[in-house]
Amino acid sequence: PEGVAMFEQDLRLTMPDGTADAVLFSPDPSSPLPGVLHLPDIGSIREAHRQMARRLAAEGYAVLMPNPFYRSGRPPVFDFPRKMGEPRTMQRFAELVGPMTPEAQQRDVAAYVDHLAAQPAVRPGVAGTVGYCFSGALALRTAAARPAQVVAAASFHGGGLYKANDPGSPHLVLPQVAARLYFGHAVQDASMTADDIAHFEQALAGWGGRYASEIYDGASHGWTVPDNPVFNQAQAERAFRKLTELFAETLSG
Repeated sequence: PEGVAMFEQDLRLTMPDGTADAVLFSPDPSSPLPGVLHLPDIGSIREAHRQMARRLAAEGYAVLMPNPFYRSGRPPVFDFPRKMGEPRTMQRFAELVGPMTPEAQQRDVAAYVDHLAAQPAVRPGVAGTVGYCFSGALALRTAAARPAQVVAAASFHGGGLYKANDPGSPHLVLPQVAARLYFGHAVQDASMTADDIAHFEQALAGWGGRYASEIYDGASHGWTVPDNPVFNQAQAERAFRKLTELFAETLSG
């Protein structure tokens, strides 16, 4: 909601392989609120994702947004405009993603949940998580790493959620997950093809937990993020509605 005062605190989190910058958003740090981990896309902490985290926090959450790419640098992780396909952009993508092995991701997300829970602005108990693009898989891994705490996880235009014949594929952590899950997929997404989505949905059905998996018509990879060229206002609003419904039904009370 517009007009909600927002407190923002810059943090430095001690992590398994270094120190991660993070920002904590809360509309009222004096009364602890349910905690949410907001995992940004490969552009990491920047104004567009701050806007998204603020908007989520205004719904009544204490939202922690870390820099998942802390091994490769501090925000801004890009000091030039990102352009898909351009050599230096693709080179920077590789630098950021290179150290993010499945094992490293699993260590990181467990630490993020612990840091979230340690914040005085966060109500003890259950938490939620949401990831975008690259971090959609991180959100799923978060639910697997801390199943007793993370009761809701969402991914929007998450890439590589299902990787055939890859022992590090994110979908393989589903047996460890107790959370309610939501996946919003893009159309014609090279990082998560229609075939990948079909296989992923088979895995979700076999998992047996509560989930929703939807393709957003006319929405390209990255559609929820305001500074992306493919930003789709109508479908971004729908995504936000789905996210807030998920958290309202799992984190309130």
